[in-house]
Amino acid sequence: MSTLTLELPDALAAELDAAVESGWFDSKADAVRAAVRDFVSHRGLALQEQQQLADIEWAVDAAKKRS
Repeated sequence: MSTLTLELPDALAAELDAAVESGWFDSKADAVRAAVRDFVSHRGLALQEQQQLADIEWAVDAAKKRS
């Protein structure tokens, strides 16, 4: 596992503390790992969508050229 050191604005750090204190996460590290997982997951879906839209555009252009 890699170690990451980061700085957060005070307001965001306070929200992170509140999420841990209220029991949403066991630790700040767990909260940050969850946030990174969510980001990577959503980014992956956005990339897939972008590739699908490019494929659709290619198919539409190819169909127009055949007509």
